[in-house]
Amino acid sequence: MAGIGFELKKLFQKRGLAATVRAYGYAGVICTGPMLLGIVLLVGVSFLCDQTGATRHNRELLICMITYTLLASLTVTSFFSMVVTRYIADMLYEERHEEILSSFWGSTGILLVVGGIMYGIFLMFSGINLIDQFLCLEFFGELIVTWNAMSYLTAIKDYKGILISFVTAVCVSLIAGFLLIIIGIPHIEAMMIAVTLGYGIMLLWDVTLLYRYFPQSEMSAFSFLHWVDEFLPLAFTGLFTNIGLFTHLVIMWFSPIHVHVQGLFYGAPYHDVPAMIAYLTILITTVNFVVSVEVNFYPKYRNYYSLFNDKGEIKDILQAGQEMRKVLNMELKYTALKQLLTTALVISLGQPLLELLPLGFNDLMEGYFRTLCVGYGIYAIANTMMLILLYFTDYKGALFATGMFAACTCIFTCVSLFFPQVYYGFGFLLGSAVFFLISALRLGYFIKKLPYYILSVQPVVAEDKTGFFTRMGHFLEEKVERGDNIEVL
Repeated sequence: MAGIGFELKKLFQKRGLAATVRAYGYAGVICTGPMLLGIVLLVGVSFLCDQTGATRHNRELLICMITYTLLASLTVTSFFSMVVTRYIADMLYEERHEEILSSFWGSTGILLVVGGIMYGIFLMFSGINLIDQFLCLEFFGELIVTWNAMSYLTAIKDYKGILISFVTAVCVSLIAGFLLIIIGIPHIEAMMIAVTLGYGIMLLWDVTLLYRYFPQSEMSAFSFLHWVDEFLPLAFTGLFTNIGLFTHLVIMWFSPIHVHVQGLFYGAPYHDVPAMIAYLTILITTVNFVVSVEVNFYPKYRNYYSLFNDKGEIKDILQAGQEMRKVLNMELKYTALKQLLTTALVISLGQPLLELLPLGFNDLMEGYFRTLCVGYGIYAIANTMMLILLYFTDYKGALFATGMFAACTCIFTCVSLFFPQVYYGFGFLLGSAVFFLISALRLGYFIKKLPYYILSVQPVVAEDKTGFFTRMGHFLEEKVERGDNIEVL
């Protein structure tokens, strides 16, 4: 019985601390940060093209190239992002800091190879010239490294360093692009070179921060792949969230309102521009979640689990559980209220302001903007509840909620194409509503039976899950070792 108790205590400790770091780190930056940076970059590039006399075709092709590369890189990295942050949290808790930096290069290498092959094939048949293909692939590679580094930086909560790198990348991209255009380089090539330069600086900045925090070592670069098998639902949760967020944009590129720019590059400006602006409305919920959860909810959460670890009395555990649930309900209500007020304020005041900007807003775009503001607001609240499920390690519940979010968003958006164009934004809104409903029901059910899930559902003895990714890690490690032996010989 002593051995069983030890295993159970280890499980509580790891779940109580590591999962916490992962949850609010992911909520704070990994999901919102890249898209926010991309939106600012796209708006800046569009404005710069207008001011420097770029043709409409060149501007639209440039926007498509940047957008496609951003979405492709985010989709590729989304499969590892949550698992990697869980791995980092476990390594930090177990004080195995020497394994973190090696895992960064191992995960980055896998993402670059797999993602580079897939995106490279697309670029080969995309219909753009060879120079533009190379610049897009270079930009894609930089984004892969940058987004993956962000997972590591958020795990240690270096939000200041991330913010500085964000601002630097955008400023350098726009300033360098303007200078290159002035000296006579064509707009597309000038802006793509500038963007790769700006994000290259961001890449170097982030990697430098990683080397400042984590020691170098000769540890295995692929041991983190065992965590993919161990927490496979986390991997698909990240992927499904990404699909639910962005698939409706891709579907609109082939709708009746689409614009064929060149080759395989399509766009839907009437839908894309309102969607980008509406996405910014979730920033208030993201920031509020990070602050309120860390300051208000986490102490109650930690106290509740520490009573199990330290053999607390039943009455103390029950009281701590009630306090934790009370704070959680209060924080979720405040989060929902703030998002509701933000959405209402943006819809009422933001619309006249958007008409003053050179974005070409018309009645159809204004309708999409209102609909998508509501959709993103609902998504933000649902995503908050899903992240709380991850706090309690309800990986299956989070996986089901995000899976339904991805599936319903795709299905409803496709169905909306059979209706008048004014209803196109409702596909994402309905998908977000399903996400919200499932997350709310699952969280309520899980919280009511939390002691049962802690004491009865979790395995008494730790399980060691091995599968495809663990075997792939061993295979890659053997290849690396053989390569090292060959060099020595």
